Amino acid sequence: MISTKTFGASKNIKVLVAEDDPLVSNLVTDLLNNLGYTVVGQALNGRQAVALAQSLRPAVIVMDISMPELDGIEAAQEITEICPTPVVILTAYEAAETVEHASAAGVAGYVVKPPRGRELDRAITIALARFDDLMQLRRLNQKLAESLQQIKTLSGLLPICKSCKKIRDDQGYWQQVEVYVQQHSQARFTHGLCRDCARLLYPDLDL
Repeated sequence: MISTKTFGASKNIKVLVAEDDPLVSNLVTDLLNNLGYTVVGQALNGRQAVALAQSLRPAVIVMDISMPELDGIEAAQEITEICPTPVVILTAYEAAETVEHASAAGVAGYVVKPPRGRELDRAITIALARFDDLMQLRRLNQKLAESLQQIKTLSGLLPICKSCKKIRDDQGYWQQVEVYVQQHSQARFTHGLCRDCARLLYPDLDL
């Protein structure tokens, strides 16, 4: 019988439980309730876990690694791509290869069966923290990729007309050089006259 002792204060954190064995699913649900979490749904297979993750938008998912249709790692990978959510995997064996495979799929934590309250609570806490770091890293990587793309575009060979100085873009259209640069970088132009052009256009001025 599960103790009614609560390990921590009420967290009001929504959790989705994905476990194909109803007895284990109810055990994990009771543990989570005693820990102060709010269980918003129970999935019986990996495919259902992906669907409920999208519809219920839990803060974290506690998911068995061995389930029908999609196993826990495959489901975690789909969830990471569709609606990124921290996932804690339930596994019968603490195998290094399994843990490495799960981490590559976006899993942020794991608990060995049968789960204990304190271990489950700690795994969820770590998963939430790691997920925030992962999302921040993903945003930084996206910005870096965008910056590198801009650098790559402007550092290659640019076809330029030797007469009018227009640049030909990737679609074959000719653009003013300032238009092209503004479209492919953060640079903006202001216009003026150099001394040589000013003398040519306004020869009567004393420059």
